[in-house]
Order: sequence, then structure tokens, then C-alpha cells
Amino acid sequence: MRWLLFLSRVAFICNLFFLLTVLLQWRNLIGDERVASTVVIIGYFFAVFVFSPIVNLSYGVTLIRRKPLFTFVPRWLVLTNFIFLLLQLQYIFFLNDTIHY
Repeated sequence: MRWLLFLSRVAFICNLFFLLTVLLQWRNLIGDERVASTVVIIGYFFAVFVFSPIVNLSYGVTLIRRKPLFTFVPRWLVLTNFIFLLLQLQYIFFLNDTIHY
């Protein structure tokens, strides 16, 4: 189960890049465009479409198989990755909303 701990840590780092990417929409904190584009790729593609869903599905499969999840991955990391997944889903739905008041 060390692979799940590793993926959880990678997903957490990518989720932090997601927060930085959302902040970059309001204010460009990074002056270099190459660094900003790398942050955006990590924040949007890797966090939203790759690591966050894979990690949370792995948590679900582990819990369905009735294996002890919290002995391998800390509770705060599981909870944080799940909250980030919910925020990312809400962000995707907000971007695809057709009615803006």
C-alpha cells in the first residue's frame, strides 16, 4: 500500500498547484510565462483529470475491500484530497455553466 501513499502525496502536491492555478486567473503572481504555463498544466491537467480522481477511486476501492485505509495513508491526507476533488468538480461545473447572472 506504499503506492497509495505515494499517489496521495503526488495528488496533494498537484492539488496545491491547482489552487495556485486558480489564483493565477485573478492575479499573475509569477512573472515568467514558462513557469506559469507549467503550473497551469500541473494544476489543471494532472490534478483535475489524472491524480485526484485516481487517488479517490483507489480510496473507495480500498474501503470497499474492507482494508484499513488509515493505517497506510494519514486521515488528513485522505480528507484533504477528497475535499480538493469536490472543489475541482464544483470548479468544472462553474466553468461549464451556461447561465451567468
